[in-house]
Amino acid sequence: MLRIGVLVSGGGTNLQAVLDAVKSGQISNAEVAVVISNNQNAYALKRAEIHGIDAVCISPKDFSNRELFHDELLDRIDAYQLDLIVLAGFLVTIPERMIKKYRNRIINIHPSLIPAFCGSGYYGLKVHEAALARGVKITGATVHYVDEGTDTGPIILQKAVEVKEGDTPGRLQKRVMEEAEWKILPQAIAMIAKKQEEKA
Repeated sequence: MLRIGVLVSGGGTNLQAVLDAVKSGQISNAEVAVVISNNQNAYALKRAEIHGIDAVCISPKDFSNRELFHDELLDRIDAYQLDLIVLAGFLVTIPERMIKKYRNRIINIHPSLIPAFCGSGYYGLKVHEAALARGVKITGATVHYVDEGTDTGPIILQKAVEVKEGDTPGRLQKRVMEEAEWKILPQAIAMIAKKQEEKA
């Protein structure tokens, strides 16, 4: 059984897509063991509670320095003995020692077709604002492994989404979520869970 921890800062719509996929059996041999957020008001924590999943808030604001926050984050993650960590809109930089410890076991969903509109400063609506400003006709989403760079790890899955006439950043964000993010994130987890099951 693949034990998954989902790290999220906001509403948790990608988390919901994962929970729905586990429930429907699209993701088999896997369970979400914990949802961790840096934001105590994140609706994602509520989604976790509704599903009977541990909901944990660890905010950098509650620590006198970043190092102490990283210690607590890593301790909590270690305690759950996770096989896979999913970054689903987690707006906190992952400490390097965590990346080393969980090499090839941390994945991220990014709302563009990497290498376009990714890296430092590209998150949330900013990605879609940049895509529209550039005038691209196709955008999409990418699931990738996390390494020490920003959005630079090996790509697992990508899905393209058409940019339409009159799109606003908000409208484009919604379409990318519905047509790409909510589909490929569960798909990537299902692939990883299946691989683990085959190894077992």
